[in-house]
Order: sequence, then structure tokens, then C-alpha cells
Amino acid sequence: MAADTYRFPGEHNTETGSEESRLSDRTEETRVGRGRMDLPFLFMTLIILAIGMIMVLSASFARAYYETGNATQVFVRQSLFSIFGVAAMLLVSRFRVKIFRRFSIAALVAAAILLLFVLVIGIESGGARRWIDIGISTFQPSEIAKLGIILAFARMSCIYKEKMKTFRYGVLPFLGIMAIILGLLILEPHLSACVIIVLVGAIMMFVGGTRVFWFVLVAVIAVAAGFILVKLFDYAAARIAIWKDPFIDKRGDGWQIVQSLYAVGSGGLLGLGLGQGRQKYLYLPEEHNDFIFSVVCEELGFIGASLILILFAILIIRGFWIAMHARDRYGSMIVTGLTSLLAIQVFLNVAVVTNLIPSTGISLPFFSYGGTALVLQLAEMGIILSVSRDIEAK
Repeated sequence: MAADTYRFPGEHNTETGSEESRLSDRTEETRVGRGRMDLPFLFMTLIILAIGMIMVLSASFARAYYETGNATQVFVRQSLFSIFGVAAMLLVSRFRVKIFRRFSIAALVAAAILLLFVLVIGIESGGARRWIDIGISTFQPSEIAKLGIILAFARMSCIYKEKMKTFRYGVLPFLGIMAIILGLLILEPHLSACVIIVLVGAIMMFVGGTRVFWFVLVAVIAVAAGFILVKLFDYAAARIAIWKDPFIDKRGDGWQIVQSLYAVGSGGLLGLGLGQGRQKYLYLPEEHNDFIFSVVCEELGFIGASLILILFAILIIRGFWIAMHARDRYGSMIVTGLTSLLAIQVFLNVAVVTNLIPSTGISLPFFSYGGTALVLQLAEMGIILSVSRDIEAK
């Protein structure tokens, strides 16, 4: 059966929760089988993951040896999480989309509860309390919040489909949810997560049908608030000054971005060679985490870094293709949100390490070290693959 035959079926009834809708859903699920997952998207994800693992080994061995005496400690740990992540991706890809729809609001509530927990029992590092210790590792509830926002906003945009252009339904409930999540994140503080959630939430609202007027109004207010913040608070003005010229304090606040620029610039066209980078030898902070792309540029050069960005671009474009061909509105919305999240994080991370925007703690998906974050990212790719299996359903 052609995919467009089932494009957005029963949009008016599926999300109302009526008994007739639930019976229709069960009938549809019984009558319509599932096709195979989107293999191009799967293969691109695995290729990027493999390259990311190689770069984690290259970027981390110097610091790992210096701190623990075991040069491969970070790599081995990340490898184990990558195996768990791929297994999670394949498992999640087998779940039907109705499962995500059913638990979308619950996921958001769970994320809010975890954000509350992190304020009480969270681990503090670098002046921020963002992590919860789960024994074998730590994780950031903000990652769960991003997924919760996407799942919940997709569900709400289906419920309010014809009313999304109104302020009461298309703006107010979405802003209310974001205000709660952002408020909890600011208390940590975790400003980079706030930026990502605002951008992803705005994209979800726009695709869902919210009028452009409300985005323009919020953008004007945000710009005005940012201007006032810089004028009233010295620390904000100082961060802007460091961003504009990190060399004015290259041994202090500008140290990290200066070392990042040294790494990017020294790579040249072809790079110094895999494993031959110099900045990772305790010069560049977070070399295997948020600033791993600096090591990529130094060792693989402009051409190698560009090829990696092209791979990300292909993956993102394929994700949006899946969103456009999804069998129903909810599937299309969650793939749009997850793909947008991936695109935003890639862009912001590259922008930070090249000093295009002020420095924030944004990791590079599939590259930056972080076990639980990697598992969750791969599970999110599994959700996209789950939606793709219904495109060619027979």
C-alpha cells in the first residue's frame, strides 16, 4: 500500500482520546503492517558514530594517560556505551509510534521531576549542578527534558491542530511548559540547554501551525532583554567582550577558545594527521568533550572536518525526508523535532569551537564523550527509525 495513502490518517480523531478513535487506532495497527527501517538513515548514523569513536580515542588518550595512567580508559568506556546505544536504537526502532504518543506527556513530567531532583541530589561541577549519579555513570536530566519537550509538543500540536493559530492554544500552553522547564534549568544553571530547548520548541510550534506573528513578537522581546542584560550586568558584558576578542585575556577567561582557535588554525587544509594533534596535550580543555571538533580540525584539516559536516548534513536531510513522508502527523512532528535537535546541536557546537558564538557547554552528537548522552542520542535515532518503518507499511 502506498505511503501517501496513509498520510496523516484520522488527524481529527486520533488525538481526541475518544473510544471511537482508540478502536480506529487498534484496527489500523492490526490492518497495516510495518516495513523495514530506513537503511540510509541507519547507515549514516553508524558511520558518524564510528568516526566519532575514533576521534574520542585520538582526543582523549593524552589526558586519560596523564590522569589515570591508562590511555584508553575514556575510549573503552565510550565504546561500551556505544554498544548499549546501538542496541537501544535497534530496540526502540521496533516500538510502534503509538507508544511514543501514549507516553509523551508522561515523559515530559518525568523530565521535570528529574530536573527537580538534580537541584537536590545533583552533582556540582564547575559552579553548576547538572548531573545525577546513577552509579555506573552520571547523566544530565536536561537531555531527558529535550526529548520530553519534543514528544509533548508533538502530541499537543496534534490535539490543537486546527487551533494552533490562536494564542490560547497555539502559544500559551507551549510557553507555559517551556517556562517551567527553563526555570528549572536556569536554577542549575544550564543556559546552553535553555537555548536548545527554546529553539527546538519554537521549531515544533512553527511546524505545528503557530502564527509567525508570535515568533516575531517573542524575538523582539528577547533581543530587548539581551540588550538590557548586557547593559545592567558586568559579567554579561565581559563574556561578550571575550567572545569578540578572546586574546584580551588569553591566559584567563579566553584561554579555552584561544586554544581551540589555535587547533582549528594549525590544521590547515589537510590536517596534521590522525593522532598527531598537539592541543590535546593538556592545552585545550574539554578536548574529548565539548571541544572535540577542534581536535578534528587540527588532525583532519579543513577537508576532513568538512567531510564530517557533510555526513551530518546528509543525516539531517534524510531525517527531514522521513518527517515529510511519515504516515501520520504525530510521527512527522517527532521526527521533525528530533532532527532539528540534532541539527541545532551540531551547528551550535561548531559555532562555539570556531568562536562564531559565545562559548557554551554544547556537545557534538556522537563525538563528544558522555556515555548516557550517547545512549539517549542513539535511542532518539531509534525513534526516527521507528517512524520510518511505517512509511512503506504494507
